[in-house]
Amino acid sequence: MKALIDTNVIVDVITRRQPFFGDSSQVLDRAERGEFSAWVGATTVTTVFYLVRRHLGASIATERVRDLVAICRVAAVNHAVIDAALRSSFSDFEDSVLDQAAVTAGADCIITRNESDFRDSSLLIFSPSQFLAALK
Repeated sequence: MKALIDTNVIVDVITRRQPFFGDSSQVLDRAERGEFSAWVGATTVTTVFYLVRRHLGASIATERVRDLVAICRVAAVNHAVIDAALRSSFSDFEDSVLDQAAVTAGADCIITRNESDFRDSSLLIFSPSQFLAALK
């Protein structure tokens, strides 16, 4: 299975945000073990770097991004993705970009804590706990 992991799930892991850390970190652990093909949007990578750099500095931000891209492939955000996102019925542009990046990358699903934000997606949408259950 090929899954795009939403930015909020990645941020939950990096910040150890409770009560979400447990399931979100298990998703990344299972990706690291190769139990599924994990992807993140290019915008997720830049957002993670920005947030970590702001709070912990550039060298730690670089480490975290290296760790992330060692586990996850990066779904392109290019002209076609932006154009499709602008034409979509999503109310949130950022979510629309991630959805279109996932579609373009050939993902089967999106893992997010904000499932309702992706209700207009053509892909399967899972919370981290739902995705972990589906892997069993």
